[in-house]
Amino acid sequence: MGALWQTDSSEKVVPTERVDEAPVPEKPRRNRHGWKAFWLLLVIIAIVVGLAAMKEMRTSRFQSREVSQYAAKLKYELQPGPSEAIRYPGNGPFDLRLGYSSLDEFLPRLIKRNYVITEQTRFSPALLNYTDKGLFVPYSEKIQAGLSITDCRAAPLYQYNYPQQLYASFDSIPPVVVNSLLFIENRFLLDPKQPMANPAVDWPRFGMAAWSQVAKLLHLPGQSAGGSTLATQLEKYRHSPDGLTVSGAEKIRQMISASVRAYQGGPDTLPARQNIIRDYLNSVPLSAVPGHGEVHGMAEGLRVWYGADFNEANRKLASTETDPKTMADKGLALREMLSLMIAQRRPSHYLTKGREELVELTNSHLRLLKQNGVIDAALADAALASTISYRDWQTQPTIQPIETNKGISVARSRLASMLNRPLYDLDRLDLSATSTLQGELQTQATAYLKKLADPAYATEVGLMGERLLTPTSTTQVRYSFTLFELTPDGSRVRVQTDSTDQPFDINEGSKLELGSTAKMRVLTTYLQIIAELHDKYGAMTVPELKKVEVPDQDRLSQWVIDYLIQNKDHDLSKMLSAALDRKYSASPGEAFFTGGGLHVFHNFRKEDNGRLPTLRDALRESINLPFIRLMRDLVRYTTYSGPNNSAELLKDDRDPRRQEYLASFADREGTSFLLKFWKKYRNKDTQARLDTFLDSMRPTPIRMAAVHRYLLPNASQEDFNTFVRSHLKGVKITEKLTDERLERLYLAYGPGTYDLPDQGFIAKVHPLDLWMIGYLLNHPDATFKDIVKASQFERQEVYSWLFKSKHKGARDSRIRTMLEIEAFLEIHQRWQKVGYPFDHLVPSLATAIGSSGDRPAALAELIGTILNDGVRMPTLRIDSLHFAAGTPYETKLVNDPHVGKRVMPSEVATAMREALSQVVDSGTAKRVSGSFKLNDGTPLTMGGKTGTGDNRIEAIGSGGRILSSKSINRTATFVFYIGDHHFGTLTAFVPGRSAENFKFTSALPVQVLKGMAPILMPYLQPGSDSQCLAPQVATVASAAD
Repeated sequence: MGALWQTDSSEKVVPTERVDEAPVPEKPRRNRHGWKAFWLLLVIIAIVVGLAAMKEMRTSRFQSREVSQYAAKLKYELQPGPSEAIRYPGNGPFDLRLGYSSLDEFLPRLIKRNYVITEQTRFSPALLNYTDKGLFVPYSEKIQAGLSITDCRAAPLYQYNYPQQLYASFDSIPPVVVNSLLFIENRFLLDPKQPMANPAVDWPRFGMAAWSQVAKLLHLPGQSAGGSTLATQLEKYRHSPDGLTVSGAEKIRQMISASVRAYQGGPDTLPARQNIIRDYLNSVPLSAVPGHGEVHGMAEGLRVWYGADFNEANRKLASTETDPKTMADKGLALREMLSLMIAQRRPSHYLTKGREELVELTNSHLRLLKQNGVIDAALADAALASTISYRDWQTQPTIQPIETNKGISVARSRLASMLNRPLYDLDRLDLSATSTLQGELQTQATAYLKKLADPAYATEVGLMGERLLTPTSTTQVRYSFTLFELTPDGSRVRVQTDSTDQPFDINEGSKLELGSTAKMRVLTTYLQIIAELHDKYGAMTVPELKKVEVPDQDRLSQWVIDYLIQNKDHDLSKMLSAALDRKYSASPGEAFFTGGGLHVFHNFRKEDNGRLPTLRDALRESINLPFIRLMRDLVRYTTYSGPNNSAELLKDDRDPRRQEYLASFADREGTSFLLKFWKKYRNKDTQARLDTFLDSMRPTPIRMAAVHRYLLPNASQEDFNTFVRSHLKGVKITEKLTDERLERLYLAYGPGTYDLPDQGFIAKVHPLDLWMIGYLLNHPDATFKDIVKASQFERQEVYSWLFKSKHKGARDSRIRTMLEIEAFLEIHQRWQKVGYPFDHLVPSLATAIGSSGDRPAALAELIGTILNDGVRMPTLRIDSLHFAAGTPYETKLVNDPHVGKRVMPSEVATAMREALSQVVDSGTAKRVSGSFKLNDGTPLTMGGKTGTGDNRIEAIGSGGRILSSKSINRTATFVFYIGDHHFGTLTAFVPGRSAENFKFTSALPVQVLKGMAPILMPYLQPGSDSQCLAPQVATVASAAD
């Protein structure tokens, strides 16, 4: 047995063996094998993803399937009516040029002009969502577009294609051009091993571009690289704002849009990639040239910059001949093409100031093309040896003439005005318009008018003789012709042409004294007043009529009352016929106080001087003096018995209510006249307002002095002299405008010398008109409310002469002048209702024989209203418009004119037609009588009015003696209707001093129209086929009385 081991130590002994207490926990050991598996999995996934990405980069199989399926949902469809599901594009250069971006501007303008949207595209929900993200709408974009105008038969009338030359298909591009472009811009774009490739991304280039941007941010050395493919470049210069990539986000937008566009046709993108090359070569921007504008595409670039022919260049590049001459030509064509491909990077620099740099870059690229086998050595050597010659724009203008005529010019101008675009921009819009013109008839009429310059042909037509032409004068006469067709919804212009094809349009753009054609307006107003008086008195009994008080000066009211008393039958038609049979003296022996002075008038034929013709006879034979006297009666009726009877103020000077009445009258009448003047000046700038005011005056030194010193009281003597002289150029004056005389005038009419009524009297204008133009010169943005508030004192001042009792004779003279001015304002309103085109009439009885001016087109509108039984119809020139055909922005509009408006009683129109028919049957237009016959030999009913304008500047000496007379121009016009549906005008016009040598009268246009009968008659036969298609009509309405 052994003894127990012990120690002397007092320390407690810890047993070495396990006891029952819980063990101290140990730190667990990391599972390294699990983490290794995780990272291995990540690496495998990365490798798989990388391999998949590399495969996708090579094949694009996944994106071709997914993107093409998504692109198939991006649809649009043309449907009736305006669309709420459409998004117009942003301000990309091509979207702006083609007009797509401006549709939200164009359409409201057209709707205000009575056009309605009949069809417009609707975007699918997916396409709406896509465009709302800012992406460009995918569709097959047009390689050529421009303005197209067709006639009423849908036959081509005008076509502008932009670009004018192009590659119509990929196959038409010479291979050397394709290969050179791909080498420079996008080498693997047509790789046959990648049928589903995404042309929007060139992965190696994209990687280099991305790295260059990172290096740029880190300030690392190296050159910046671009990642743009041809596809993204197309998106950039077509649709990005200003054609620029201004941010990374814009680049991404271009790439996504290009990708979706490429896959829209399905997974196989080879056709899309070929079209990218075609479209790029046809549309790449190549700067701009003065006198030409923007340059796009290789065809235009070759022509504009180098004077080279596009078709010839492509023929040379496609040639397989190897003789030295052919190779030299081919080398030059290649250099020209290649230089433009390079220049597109900075075209405004390389094609102007950087031409030497462009030569070096082109040489460098030619060597690279040779080294890489893109072109053979012979072609490279030929191209390197060639030298480009730039076009001399002075000796070789780039503008190409456009074949057009007056009708087309007017249609284009009308469209330009409707869309608020210059003609240059208009021609480049993707727009088709349907004109109302009949192209075939337009062409025949134009050729006929031009042929009249040939003396032999003019003789054949019958234009030689007294009051016509001589063989030596035919080339100097211009002819203008317009023919309208009256249709249920408006008057359609079927022919509008002249013999010059110049931009100026006599029919619509002129203000000419057209002589006796004004008598038609005067007679219309006269019969309208008779009809109004019939309405006023026609229902009265004889005793009631006898009690009616009529001022002695009002001969028209007195005649109506006498007629109604003497005739039991109060039928309006019979009364109007009797009114036409009223007689007026043709004597020129009377002096007429008009226009602020005494005037005498003459008849064209002296043998008429002793006659007392009826108004019917005076119209038929165009006798002047009866119409001067008739106009005086119209003025007196307006003054004494019209709606605004100013003459009542002169009846009783002792009436105690006169002061209050006159003050009320002055305020009311003054405000009324201010409104009339305001309508004349509103919506015009300051210069246009001043021009309108001065155009209404008959200028004399004193009148111009009074006006200038009132409007510009602080102007210097020098400014005053310049103003007076400039506005008296060509005006007949009795005393030379020496500096001394102008100084006297400057002092005589200075500020404060005369009050406003006297200033107006001196200037022979309404004082409130003078005040308003002065106020507007100083307050151009004033409203009518501002004008009324500011003119409270002036309205009373203008009529202050009514409050005075002395010098009654002087006051009466002023009263007559003022009353005449006010009467012509009322008559002008009547004329405007039937289409008079200008803002004012000259307040003179000479207006009856044309002194206020007119336009042939406005006269035609009046005779068209007469033909249409007194209903004024809108004049139609453009029936329909078709924007962006075949695109997501396609919109169709048609003209939906307002209903016609009755502007004269039917009985008045009938009486006028009968009176005008006598002008043709036995009057001044009788030489055309019977010229327009139906197939059975029956003459078509015809009427019209002739007029001759001999516009001269005359210097008058003492006693009214004519010191000199110079011709400004000579006009002769015939406004006519033929049958029940056609009317128009024909004008002969000689401008300038050469008119001095002509003595022709309105017999000339009448004879010219007679010669047109064989041309016009086939289209005028009732029931004949004019070949015009029935216009689309949105709504059908009838004329409202």
